[in-house]
Amino acid sequence: MGHSDLDPAVHERRPWNDGLNVGPKRPLKPRDIWAIRFFLDEHKRMRDRALFDLAIDSKLRGCDLVKLKIGDVTSGGQIRNRATIIQQKTGRPVQFEIMTEARRSLEAWLQRRGGMILDFVFPSRIDYMGHLSTRQYARLVDEWVETIGLDRREYGTHSMRRTKASLIYKATGNLRAVQILLGHTNIENTVRYLGVDVDDALTLSERTDI
Repeated sequence: MGHSDLDPAVHERRPWNDGLNVGPKRPLKPRDIWAIRFFLDEHKRMRDRALFDLAIDSKLRGCDLVKLKIGDVTSGGQIRNRATIIQQKTGRPVQFEIMTEARRSLEAWLQRRGGMILDFVFPSRIDYMGHLSTRQYARLVDEWVETIGLDRREYGTHSMRRTKASLIYKATGNLRAVQILLGHTNIENTVRYLGVDVDDALTLSERTDI
């Protein structure tokens, strides 16, 4: 049964989001990236290091990242410099680069992991033929950020997706490029996703002195 907005009971109930951070998740800073890499290397977590590096470079949603197959990131036994996948949410292709750090950690992980090109890069521990779940990926992200002293309520899997996109935007101011990299269908989504505001626009304008 519903309640009227005028009912006292409605105003006495605690809001579902009271005390929760429900806004956009923050991107990582470069020093955060290297701190997490150091932690994962120190504890010899090869899979997690490869997962973290690929999450940063690929800028993929968690549902797409965990479903990557070995053939998506390798060619002729070598790690690709660029890869293309079809996004689950939009059904549209998106390309991403795999930089030196990610290629190195992926190569080390895949040598350890083994498998064929149709196997998932990050298999499930419960069902080895399946892939790492998005829930487990989210738990790992929580652990990574907490380990380096960040508040996990302010970060999440979308932090991995936003990190490199935010750095590219800050360095170039090129929204169209970021839109393509994120696979957004329209640039308004990219503006909202990055949280671009008037201050950002003015800062970019102030770089040009005529």
